[in-house]
Amino acid sequence: QVQLVESGGGLVQAGGSLRLSCVASERTFSMSAMGWFRRAPGKEREFVAAITWIGGSTKYADSVKGRFTASRDNAKNTVYLQMNSLKPEDAAVYYCAADVLLKVVTSTADYWGQGTQVAVSS
Repeated sequence: QVQLVESGGGLVQAGGSLRLSCVASERTFSMSAMGWFRRAPGKEREFVAAITWIGGSTKYADSVKGRFTASRDNAKNTVYLQMNSLKPEDAAVYYCAADVLLKVVTSTADYWGQGTQVAVSS
């Protein structure tokens, strides 16, 4: 069973930066992409970013374009989410997910992490 473990969350002031990490216990044939999602209190989970293991192609939600950057380290089975210029509305629990790209971007991935909390003070 694939396990995903996120880390790097915390409290930051508005305008600050955080880098989240997600380590996969293994990479299976179907895990061609990794994604980042977030869920704020009282809101539904929303897509943030996705990246493919091969080629490093990325996709972002409009709300984070230009501020967040997804990257990966294939040798470490790790993906990152660099978050800059954080806003109070970015506060949420951030989750990583793994599957084929289509399932990742449609929030139907088979594998999910437990999440890491990001808080942004104004």
